[in-house]
Formats: sequence, structure tokens, C-alpha cells
Amino acid sequence: MQHTDTIWPMYVSLKKVQTQVGRWTSVRWELDQMVPASQPQPDNTVLIPLELHKDQRGSYRINLDMDNSTLFIVCDELIDGTWVPAMISADQHVSAGCLESDTPVLNILMPSAIACWIEAFMTRHGEVEISAHRRKHVNRRKNEGPSANRTGKME
Repeated sequence: MQHTDTIWPMYVSLKKVQTQVGRWTSVRWELDQMVPASQPQPDNTVLIPLELHKDQRGSYRINLDMDNSTLFIVCDELIDGTWVPAMISADQHVSAGCLESDTPVLNILMPSAIACWIEAFMTRHGEVEISAHRRKHVNRRKNEGPSANRTGKME
């Protein structure tokens, strides 16, 4: 798999961390390694492409404009509880959708090289205007619209 202007393949591995909270032992997963596929493959890593899509440019912009830009590693959970990296995304909507379906997701800080690569992608393909559109048919100040609280006779 080659690094292109829309795909950046990465070798990813996770590690299991056991923590003690009082008398209870808890298990959590965290990133062990994330190495570009242009480097030799480390042991126990999975090759996963970070793929950019034009229709997700608005989400990429929101992510890059935050103080701590984030990458999301979506994982498959095996029967024995082991997490295996399955996908990398820079779109928080992908992450939210996975979390809503109980799919494990790890958040990591975005390396600056990946942030620059995403910026270049957005420069090539253009920015998407991000705005919240109000419903034009509803005017709460004048109590107009389909759910207006009107008093009067029913006909």
C-alpha cells in the first residue's frame, strides 16, 4: 500500500494495560505504536490506511482547528476481550458513530506531519463552509411555525 494524497498507510499496535483502583483491577487499551508504512514493519502491528474523503472535509477542519487535534483508532473487540485496530480516521463523526454502536475507539493526539498532510488535502480540494442553518419557516420571536403555541378556535 502506497502513501498518496488521500491514503497514508500506518502500522498500528495496541497494548493492554492493567490498573489497580482500590481493590479492583481494571483493563484498558492504549496505543503502543503507530509507524508510517514507509518504515519497516514492527512486530505485532497491523497495517491500516488513514484515508481521507472529500465529503468529510468539514469535520477535518473542525478537528484541525481544535487545540488538540485528534486521530481516532476504531478497533474490533474479539471474543476474549482483545482489541485489534481496524481503522484510523480524523473525522469525529466516524468515531461518534462507532461509539454509539459500542465499537471501541481510541483517541490519540494527531502527529503534526498528519495534520500538515490533511491541510494539504483540504488546500487541493477546497474548504467546505461550516454553518448552522436555522429553519427559515420557524420564527420563535413571533410565535410562528409548525409547532407554534397558538390560542384560538379550532376550525
